[in-house]
Amino acid sequence: MFKKVAIVGTGLIGGSLALAIKKNKLAASVVGVSRREASITQARRMGAIDSGSRSLDIVKGADLVVLATPVNTILELAPKIARFIDKKCIVIDVGSTKEEISARLSRIFPGYVGTHPLAGSEKRSIVHSSAGLFKGSLCLLTPTDKTNKKVLGKVIKLWLAVGAKTVDLLPREHDIALSFISHLPHLAAFSLIQTVPQEFLKFGSSGLKDTTRIASSDSRIWADIFLSNAGNIFKALDLFKNNISAITKAIAGKDRSKLVRILESAKAKREKLG
Repeated sequence: MFKKVAIVGTGLIGGSLALAIKKNKLAASVVGVSRREASITQARRMGAIDSGSRSLDIVKGADLVVLATPVNTILELAPKIARFIDKKCIVIDVGSTKEEISARLSRIFPGYVGTHPLAGSEKRSIVHSSAGLFKGSLCLLTPTDKTNKKVLGKVIKLWLAVGAKTVDLLPREHDIALSFISHLPHLAAFSLIQTVPQEFLKFGSSGLKDTTRIASSDSRIWADIFLSNAGNIFKALDLFKNNISAITKAIAGKDRSKLVRILESAKAKREKLG
């Protein structure tokens, strides 16, 4: 499918995509870029990349560049990468927010398509990567009216080849949806574990651990995500506060029937997730 794929950011997602591309023989060669030499060494040891560098010039000659770094770093690196690649090169990112990234990168790269694989975990290192990470997952694509249809088709084939299904959303629609299904849950998990007094943590069992698992996510990455989607997150938070308030009022008023209705409604919605 590709002659040379360059993965910029060989962490969990970038490393997993590199492994999947290698496993499915989708590229003649895969190279990686990382700020840390140790990550490059590990990626090579795992067979995720054929060669790696801390310098961006290794992307020269690539016909696919994958930007798999934190949101702010994607915006920072994009104009620098543009100096090393041909205008025909396909460029995708896997960032968790899309409005600003899509607006900027579509101006820089003629072959840009925004993508966001909804796969992974709170772990971020290359050591946690897996060629099967995307099997059965959903990858959100955010094409715009500027997106080259032929390029989009090839990007869809890439994600299908590594096991993901794809759905198209406008960048704005993507960011609204993610504010509810990802960003708000992370905010809630961070806030919840911070609320539990230190002396009670020793009693925490599966309920607390399951509910707060994603609070183990990288704080710097999530600070950037929250700041880049602040407007949508505020709206999601307002609705969350309304629901907390409704439960609070039912408890304060000892209104058991209302409380049960609220909890049953929430239970029914949760069960739709499967």
